[in-house]
Amino acid sequence: MADAQLPPAWTLQRIRDVSGDQEAVVLDPNRAVKWLAFDGANEVLHPEIVLGFHGLCLVKAVHDDDWYMGSLYDDGSIDCWAAYDDLYEALRGL
Repeated sequence: MADAQLPPAWTLQRIRDVSGDQEAVVLDPNRAVKWLAFDGANEVLHPEIVLGFHGLCLVKAVHDDDWYMGSLYDDGSIDCWAAYDDLYEALRGL
């Protein structure tokens, strides 16, 4: 968990307040993450930041400004199926 980090200018409490999930957590980014494209051309994402919200999560990939929403599985892997331009909108979309 030493590599887990928050987005710049955000606190965990602010993330919890905006999302409405008071149990939101920052997760270790060292995990398998896929973007499930509509055309079936799935893409591996390399997470920089991962935020957990029970069975859902938000992922900020390295060298990408988008936030990806996805399902968090028991093995720690994530399949993302929605993308947002900014964190605030992604948190509101949970």
